[in-house]
Amino acid sequence: MSRKWISFPLREGECSRQAHCDFPAGTYEREMGREGFFGPASHLHHKHPPTGWIDWEGPLRPHAFNFNQLSSERDCPLEAPVTLHNGDMKLRVWKTNGAMRHLVRNGDGDDLLFIHEGAGHFYCDFGHLEFRDGDYLMVPRGTAWRIEASEPTFMLLIENTDGAYQLPDKGLVGPHAIFDPAVLDHPHLDDAFKAQQDENTWQVRIKRRNQISTVTYPYNPLDVVGWHGDNTVVRLNWRDIRPLMSHRYHLPPSAHTTFVANGFVVCTFCPRPVESDPGALKVPFYHNNDDYDEVLFYHRGNFFSRDNIEAGMVTLHPCGFPHGPHPKALKKSQDAPANFADEVAVMIDSRRALEIDPAAAQVDVPEYVNSWRAPGKDS
Repeated sequence: MSRKWISFPLREGECSRQAHCDFPAGTYEREMGREGFFGPASHLHHKHPPTGWIDWEGPLRPHAFNFNQLSSERDCPLEAPVTLHNGDMKLRVWKTNGAMRHLVRNGDGDDLLFIHEGAGHFYCDFGHLEFRDGDYLMVPRGTAWRIEASEPTFMLLIENTDGAYQLPDKGLVGPHAIFDPAVLDHPHLDDAFKAQQDENTWQVRIKRRNQISTVTYPYNPLDVVGWHGDNTVVRLNWRDIRPLMSHRYHLPPSAHTTFVANGFVVCTFCPRPVESDPGALKVPFYHNNDDYDEVLFYHRGNFFSRDNIEAGMVTLHPCGFPHGPHPKALKKSQDAPANFADEVAVMIDSRRALEIDPAAAQVDVPEYVNSWRAPGKDS
């Protein structure tokens, strides 16, 4: 059925002429938006911070999880603990070292591996790639692979359940903005790949419908001698991402979209200059984001809009309530703003509500909900 949003921008009372800029004195802006910053939006100006609660009861609360404390060492990534999931995605955390002595193949969907710590070698049907911290490895559904970690490795595995990862439409800024597709690396049939081919017994562990089957071969199935096509593993490091920015306007998270999936997107926040215009907001704006759950994995740097968050932690802000910068971060941005945001984080915006799995619940930080309280405010 043909349809369109109701669209007639209106103005009422004291409000700014431009979103995220030049607020009426003493007010706090909150964005109520649809479809993850792509749909209709209104900007409301409040007398008090929209996150100024002093008490919270019920399940719809923001969470922080310390994945550094999660016991996730496994020899097989298919057995890594699931932390958050819904019908579109599963988020696993995997810590490993040394060489895998078997192959894995995910028949349930594409996998996106984000290397938080570590380095090593990735072998798959298409050849060999080296990896390091900050790499994304996009692994198409059905690919057989294994790694040999040369350093202890800590990674996220983001499964696109029954779906494929694609690149975002970059629209007016053109196909080479944010990152040029030419920076994407693919595996090669190099000497390292050929050297690992042998006639020993190998297992391939295949996940389908969340069940694992094991197939045994009397040789290494990574025995390809050539291939052609455009369905393969690709590697992208955050250091090759050149973030969009405006010195006069704080861009929404959607401007940092890196991969698009069924029912969710993956964004990468990279180091960038902070907005320099005197009237421009210099921290993320308060927003409801009423159609998406928001997950942030903190990789490295100084997380300028958050307090008491360290690398290796994850926050979950379910849709349905306003969230934004913590009080101290907002005050600092107003009194003594930084000129550079030195942080790297991975964001997952999920259209369907996410379930918290037992592994994440074990490392929940219950006091996180109180981190928005203004100093001196008691419950």
